[in-house]
Amino acid sequence: MLEALGAVAGCAVLDAGCGPGFYALALIEAGATVSGFDATEAMVALARDRLGVRAEIRRAFLGDALPYPDATFDRCVCALAIHYVADRPAAFVELHRVLRPGGALVVSTQHPTTDWLRKGGSYFDRVVETDEWKSPFGPRDVRFWREPLTDLCAAATGAGFVIDLLVEPRPAASMRDRYPDDYEDLLRRPGFLILRLRKLPVIPLG
Repeated sequence: MLEALGAVAGCAVLDAGCGPGFYALALIEAGATVSGFDATEAMVALARDRLGVRAEIRRAFLGDALPYPDATFDRCVCALAIHYVADRPAAFVELHRVLRPGGALVVSTQHPTTDWLRKGGSYFDRVVETDEWKSPFGPRDVRFWREPLTDLCAAATGAGFVIDLLVEPRPAASMRDRYPDDYEDLLRRPGFLILRLRKLPVIPLG
């Protein structure tokens, strides 16, 4: 994700769906001015604890109007959050709005092929799926949207973005010893998808 985002020193960067602030911290350490938001109060609190006064963290929701003026940010990162949003086209419209012309959004999501193989049915289904996650408080049901790659790309380009880069990342070598089964599985089939989306610059007439 950070490699796809590129150099951010001196840039204003939005961490959309920031979670506990891991990406925000890496961006700050790389020289960016960072703002972030998340949908849950718990994640907002964790991110504020991690980042302190180094970043402005708010509660906001992907798919709703965002609390930032037009053309505020040079870059935006949205890591593993877009598939939880019911109105993905609206989310892309808002992320496009708050980016400056020429800016970039890097978004990651669960790979649609892997979700289809896990869940069955037709690859072209557009459905809400449920995964069971383990937690210290017992298992939790987590809902997400499964859709074909065509739909995800259409939501992005329909908002005005141009697809600049598509990556199906392979596992890091550091996984080999700690998570050997997951490592071998991710070598055979992709688990995630990364898109770098560009907001076209304004071209002066005449």
